[in-house]
Amino acid sequence: MSGATAKVSVFIPVKNEQENIADCLDSVRWADEVFVVDSQSTDETVAVAERLGARVEQFVFDGACTKDDWALENLPFRNEWVLYIDADERVPDELAAEIACTIAAGDALDGYYVNRRLIFMGRWVRHAGMYPSWSLRLFKHALGRYEKVERQGPARRDSKVHEHLVLRGEVGYLKHDLLHRDLRDLYRYIERHNQYSDWDAEVYRRYRQEPLRFDSHLHGSLRIKRFVKRLWVRLPLRPLLRFLYMYVARGGFLDAAPGLHYCLLRAVHEYHISVKAKELQHRERWQSGATP
Repeated sequence: MSGATAKVSVFIPVKNEQENIADCLDSVRWADEVFVVDSQSTDETVAVAERLGARVEQFVFDGACTKDDWALENLPFRNEWVLYIDADERVPDELAAEIACTIAAGDALDGYYVNRRLIFMGRWVRHAGMYPSWSLRLFKHALGRYEKVERQGPARRDSKVHEHLVLRGEVGYLKHDLLHRDLRDLYRYIERHNQYSDWDAEVYRRYRQEPLRFDSHLHGSLRIKRFVKRLWVRLPLRPLLRFLYMYVARGGFLDAAPGLHYCLLRAVHEYHISVKAKELQHRERWQSGATP
């Protein structure tokens, strides 16, 4: 892409992201190389990406390797460093400059966490536990692979929801934020999270079957989050607890109407997960011949 200044390869997993992909690609024009990894989009995503100079690769989910891990294993990156972003994320100029300087400096670190700002209904949701939100996004691709998670139930997803990047090396933190601003409407948001709740219900079931433990192969904060998740799925009244935690304890009310709507949507999502997890349990008992 034109105007490249940083020796970094960007990869963006997509499916039907025509509303977001142009702004996303415009925000990474400074990168030396940009891959868009598509899952057979039926809208104009691929046409827009190619017109803007990105290299588009098609990924077909086979029930095993996720799109993100497939990208790390198979894309012909010409740079040592890669940056992973979603189509509904943007790299501001300040973050782009920091990434370019960090890579050019050639220090001893192997990866960097990036903080994300969620923009919801036109407002930065800086409370409700949504900020800070650190994610390992910039790393040496030879050293990073997504955590292998055993899937129970139908394998229906081609991109990660709960897998986390595991890096064999030292990590640091960048100072400037990545913007998460989805230009699609709430219909798409609710539709997407309905699918997520199917996947989450399977994950909840698996976590409930596992003992409470810390995973030694994960980094510090991620190790704690995984332990908390195993504890969380064992608690009663999770939808109510989710709302009270986000809106009251973490100050979601300070983000005005967008904060209220966001916290309610997250609580509803938690309810959908709980109901679907119970449905899975009852279906398994019925299929095994047990008495309802």
